[in-house]
Amino acid sequence: MKKTAILIAILLIVALTAMAQDTKGKSLPTVTIKTLDGKSFSTNQISNDGKPIILSFWASWCRPCIKELSAIADVYVDWQEETGVKLIAISVDDSRTVNSVRPLINARGWEYEFYLDTNGDLKRAMGVNNVPHTFILNGKGEVVYQHTNYTEGSEDKLFEEVKKLAQ
Repeated sequence: MKKTAILIAILLIVALTAMAQDTKGKSLPTVTIKTLDGKSFSTNQISNDGKPIILSFWASWCRPCIKELSAIADVYVDWQEETGVKLIAISVDDSRTVNSVRPLINARGWEYEFYLDTNGDLKRAMGVNNVPHTFILNGKGEVVYQHTNYTEGSEDKLFEEVKKLAQ
């Protein structure tokens, strides 16, 4: 019984690791999402002149998401000056909660690019199951790093990964 439980745990870890690595090296899929003003926007227009991009999937009801975006906001200007990184936040709020997105952004004073994925098309294409889910794209738009959830200090690891690309 104990051996079976250990084997199941090992298989689960291997499966989750494989799923987490699934998007690594892949380019950002082309999907139509919305601007905060409700206009259509194609993800193939996302670029940063060959510099890294942080793509953060979040929701207005997600406390860890808000903590992560707030923690990054405190150091974002420094990050931009040092590496040229751009953060793009993709809200996965659905039609019931999407109206709280803009007021939250304004109240927090976040200076990122924001888009809405209310239908979940980009979320599905990127394999996002839970938020926060954060990706780093290299200058070619390829996924080179990702993490889920947020704990205090996670932004430091994120920035270390961004700095590797900016060298």
